[in-house]
Amino acid sequence: MKKWKLLLTVLLQLSFVYASFSQEKWDLKRCVDYALANNISVKQSDIQARLAAVDLQQSKWSQLPNADFSSGLGLRWGRSIDPNTNTYGSGTSQLLYQTFDLNASVTVFNWHRIRNAINTSRYTSDAASMDVEKLKNDIALNVATYYLQILLARQQVDIAKIQMHQTADQVAIARKKVDAGAIPELEALNLEGQYATDSSNYISAQATADQNLLQLKAVLNIDAGLPFDIATPPVEQIPVEPIAELQPETVYQIGLQNQPAQKANALRIQGHESNLKAIKASFLPTISLGGSLGTQFSSSNTKITGYKFNGYVPSIGLDNNGNLIPATVADANGTLYPVKGASYSYTQGKKSFGERWDGWGTQLDNNFRQGLGLNISVPINSGGNTKFNYERAKLNYRNAQITRDLANQTLKNDIYKAYYSAMAAMQKFNATKTTVALTQKTYDYAVKRFSLGLLSTVDLIISQNNLTRARLDQAGSQFDYVFKMKVLEYYKGMGIRL
Repeated sequence: MKKWKLLLTVLLQLSFVYASFSQEKWDLKRCVDYALANNISVKQSDIQARLAAVDLQQSKWSQLPNADFSSGLGLRWGRSIDPNTNTYGSGTSQLLYQTFDLNASVTVFNWHRIRNAINTSRYTSDAASMDVEKLKNDIALNVATYYLQILLARQQVDIAKIQMHQTADQVAIARKKVDAGAIPELEALNLEGQYATDSSNYISAQATADQNLLQLKAVLNIDAGLPFDIATPPVEQIPVEPIAELQPETVYQIGLQNQPAQKANALRIQGHESNLKAIKASFLPTISLGGSLGTQFSSSNTKITGYKFNGYVPSIGLDNNGNLIPATVADANGTLYPVKGASYSYTQGKKSFGERWDGWGTQLDNNFRQGLGLNISVPINSGGNTKFNYERAKLNYRNAQITRDLANQTLKNDIYKAYYSAMAAMQKFNATKTTVALTQKTYDYAVKRFSLGLLSTVDLIISQNNLTRARLDQAGSQFDYVFKMKVLEYYKGMGIRL
């Protein structure tokens, strides 16, 4: 029963996925949004940005005081020092001990090393975010490229289809003339051969459109077996920025401020500058403040269980010559009498576990200690680590500047190249419109002359092929012009819109 439920759940999920893909045609925005949400490179780049953000948070925490708490509980055997009496116990005693220690320190001044380290992490984190944006823009442009290729292929399919139908009509007319004896059989055969060629061109154009759609599905990471189609906006209705608003130098200056790659390079340079300051501060002394709190408890495993009075005995000491003398005497009218002391003998026993904790609170209170100190750390030599880290940081800073200059130069070259390509595409598109208009008129006259028997089939086919090529050239040049204008808009920071 559980297997059937699992199978039913899988089938329902697949049906939902199938419905989401087949329900409606996707426009460019939906394709781009889907690609950004499912692209593995974007996910990896986003993880790198999150890691940089974690590093930034960690660097901010370095401003906070360091604090550590420790506590120890244990037993000691043999000859060991009692921490409360600072004396050795008997070799057979066992000592129970417990300690509590709290230590804290805070950097008072280190020539802004921590602040510059935080700035370095902040610039690095922001640059990583810009890397994500750059990757998203590149993917959006890539998706738009495949999207426009599909639109172009489908327009070529429509042109080939129209051409095929026109040829079919001409074949029908020619057959009627052959049957009436107005033209020879060869004329009809020539048109039927042209129809076969037009049919083949139509099939090839349809296959190209299908292949382009499959490539877009691959870019979007959509299963090739799932139904999928895109919306087809008329190419003449795709909004295009006037070429006057896309002058290359203007676009370049805007791109320097808006392009994520340029922003990322600028942020990384600022990060290297802050890193240089942080490492330079490592050559100078650091002032820090530290404090500590602590206490301890200890207890042996033996206790006095009884005692016996053994009488009084004189106290004995030694004089300067090492002779035994009474240690304590009493002076009675000039006569010295030794003072005797009481003598006791003790008996000991083992403490129970509960008895060993007697006086725990009192000891902790009596042994409570505090400490406060100001520390100055002066770097003298650490194996050259700071010195060579500083040298590496300077080289990394210079390399970041060179990377920025190279990226800016590449951006400028790409923008000027895109601008001249767009200008050429626009001029070609305008020229193809004129060509189509002229070849259309020529073809219309050819059809009329052919219907009157004043034009051969071969000449009609030539005129028709000229019109087909002109239409295909116009469609290709129009989409080429639109795409190259979209590239310029992309560099201007306008995004991709159809």
